[in-house]
Amino acid sequence: MELCVALDLPSAEENLALARSLKSYNVWMKVGFRAYIRDGKPFIEALKAINPDFKIFLDLKLYDIPNTMADAAEEITRLGVDMFNIHASAGAVAMKTVMERLSTYDKRPLVLAVTALTSFDEANFQSVYEKSIDEKAEQFAKMSYENGLDGVVCSAYESRAIKKATSEEFLTLCPGIRPFGEDAGDQQRVATLDLAKQEGVDFPVVGRPIYKDSDPKKKVEEILKEIVTF
Repeated sequence: MELCVALDLPSAEENLALARSLKSYNVWMKVGFRAYIRDGKPFIEALKAINPDFKIFLDLKLYDIPNTMADAAEEITRLGVDMFNIHASAGAVAMKTVMERLSTYDKRPLVLAVTALTSFDEANFQSVYEKSIDEKAEQFAKMSYENGLDGVVCSAYESRAIKKATSEEFLTLCPGIRPFGEDAGDQQRVATLDLAKQEGVDFPVVGRPIYKDSDPKKKVEEILKEIVTF
């Protein structure tokens, strides 16, 4: 299990200050839509300058026609990030096209597919996908596995079933982690670190419980200590 810290603060300066406070830890840093659109490649370079051992997860959830997704995947690879994601809803052809394009690189990032956003509750998910979250997440995971992706983004509640349906080595990255039962905020399917452990989560993503804490560094230390005890 490897901690992924979500850099979702309102400005690059605040996100970089958080990263600097955590520079002694070899954790993953999640760069999402707002941060990347606002701050771009220089922000990723600034994170690497703080700690070259930071692993970068670029969370852009690509979703377009297959060739456009593959073009974007190549540009992401050239950024030097360590992981990025696409939407599983883009389908098998898009997955295959992305992975075939990246196969030409000596070193490529991990590629994950988003199954069901953790902001969905069951009713709203079914209104879009006409299947339950559990059923569709497993279907998307199998499709991702069969087309060569490294893992999926899902809630902790789906992690164990997804690994059983694919492989124990198939990665699960899970947002909405509230390490010690903190407030759920706008997330619907949140989980504690203890539940994430039970469900075999590889990457717990923690944002607000860290950056809204009065002492983010201490909070990360507490989380890492909990992870080590696993």
